Amino acid sequence: MQLGLPFTTTDTAESPAASPQLYFVRHRRARRYLLRVEPDGRVRVTIPRGGSRREADDFALRNRAWIDAQLARVRPPAVTPEAQRIWRARARVVLPARLYELADRHGCLVTAVSIRSQKTRWGSCGRNGHISLNWRLMLMPEPVRDYVLIHELMHLRRMDHSAKFWRHVAAACPDYRAARQWLRRHGPGLR
Repeated sequence: MQLGLPFTTTDTAESPAASPQLYFVRHRRARRYLLRVEPDGRVRVTIPRGGSRREADDFALRNRAWIDAQLARVRPPAVTPEAQRIWRARARVVLPARLYELADRHGCLVTAVSIRSQKTRWGSCGRNGHISLNWRLMLMPEPVRDYVLIHELMHLRRMDHSAKFWRHVAAACPDYRAARQWLRRHGPGLR
């Protein structure tokens, strides 16, 4: 069985085409082996401190049924290149206008807004007040989109994810937990 690049092992009982693509990451704070199926279908295997690559391979093989079930849930993005172009153009108009509106409402100073196509982030905030937003925010419900915008705005007050930061978010967006849950459940399918 092919386990992934750059690490592979072979087993004649199964064709490599049917095998998931695994990649391995050592994490010094991990206490156990972990699996995560990425939106693109790759499977991340976290190796804890003191763990071995061989044990990670065995762990992945023992959990093959779980991996297959998770991979069945991953769907490729349904946005065609033409639709993507239209959504990006719309995002360049809608997202900055809404961000500035929310910034004004919450007393935040935004110096610049850019629209990007990040693979792993919905947005980011620089210390200089420059906020970058993912055009895919346009593909989600407005309350969830507003939560992401507020989240980035609150980084203008606190550049971390401390308890104080989350208190700022909760004050500005009382339903933020529901929005975060929506992102966890549906966000990977939008990337």
